[in-house]
Amino acid sequence: MSLSWITPADRLRILPPYVFARLDELKANARAQGVDLIDLGMGNPDGATPLPIVEAATEALKNPKNHGYPPFEGTASFRRAITDWYRRRYDVDLDPDSEALPLLGSKEGLTHLALAYINPGDLVLVPSPSYPPHFRGPLIAGAEIYPLILKAEQDWLIDLAAIPDRIAERAKILYFNYPSNPTTATAPREFFEEVVAFARHYQIMLVHDQAYAELAFDGYKPTSLLEIPGAKDIGVEFHTLSKTYNMAGWRVGFVVGNRHIIQGLRTLKTNLDYGIFAALQTAAETALQLPDKYLTEVQDRYRTRRDYLIAGLAQLGWSIPKTQATMYLWIPCPIGVGSTDFALSVLQKTGVVLTPGNAFGAGGEGYVRISLIAECDRLGEALERMRKANIRYDVPKLA
Repeated sequence: MSLSWITPADRLRILPPYVFARLDELKANARAQGVDLIDLGMGNPDGATPLPIVEAATEALKNPKNHGYPPFEGTASFRRAITDWYRRRYDVDLDPDSEALPLLGSKEGLTHLALAYINPGDLVLVPSPSYPPHFRGPLIAGAEIYPLILKAEQDWLIDLAAIPDRIAERAKILYFNYPSNPTTATAPREFFEEVVAFARHYQIMLVHDQAYAELAFDGYKPTSLLEIPGAKDIGVEFHTLSKTYNMAGWRVGFVVGNRHIIQGLRTLKTNLDYGIFAALQTAAETALQLPDKYLTEVQDRYRTRRDYLIAGLAQLGWSIPKTQATMYLWIPCPIGVGSTDFALSVLQKTGVVLTPGNAFGAGGEGYVRISLIAECDRLGEALERMRKANIRYDVPKLA
């Protein structure tokens, strides 16, 4: 019997292919052929979750009170841990009862926020390149996306002055992300002040993704949107424990900021899920209360890998400035080679997995993202394979 009459909804058909799912297929095929892959594609932190977090989760699992449905809005103690953490990190005061909401990872929250606030046809401003849920969530909700093309010569910062008045007047939401995935760009406090002034003038909701704020190096301290006066009136900020605490698979994140925006997201979530397993919320509280030495260890690990890989890439023709934050490098493809072709060629010739920049939007074409998720010996092996395959920045065409 033919099932051709069973077709996906339009909201699925309009989505571009999810590059990470495609990469998984290619990686599986390569492994089946016996290839020793060095996977520097997804931002999937290597290394163990800190032991105090694991121990807290283990103890919480033993408590039968944690085995029932958790509160929709998260446990009171986890929400207090979130707001206490914001006070320590950014000197920002938040109400744990209304201005903080635990999430099943920030990706879930970013996407569901779009469903909670975007009607079909609403215009949404999204940088390009950007983390895919920043534009995929609005697409699923039926938004009209206005891409803000980021450029290297502008340090990958949003050019607010280039947004036409007619677009700004229609815009409902602006998603943005500094420190940035994938570009690694950071934004000065003055930029955040300009964004807040722009959004207040045009009555645009701000959605800031703060996933990499703790992965900062060389004395740099990223700005929180909520540090800016007036930002909480119009915006929210998302955070995740995935990167900072090696908890990607635990699926724990949170959103803080404007209570009315958060309430709308909470209302939607009460119809979709029951929140985070209470035992994991207990573990997440422990993570947010860890001494700074744990954070320093993580920062040192990625800084060491950053320096090692930048030096190695320099020998292959790339001149990459030292990043101030994130767990990535954002590197240009050889002259005349597209993102997808370059990433596929590297995979086929070397077994090294990179992420094509166009996976993050049209503005990422001509670049690839490298995740710093392997120790230096494996990064060295990746560089050596690229050298042997004559993969260099200054080679104009793929051999």
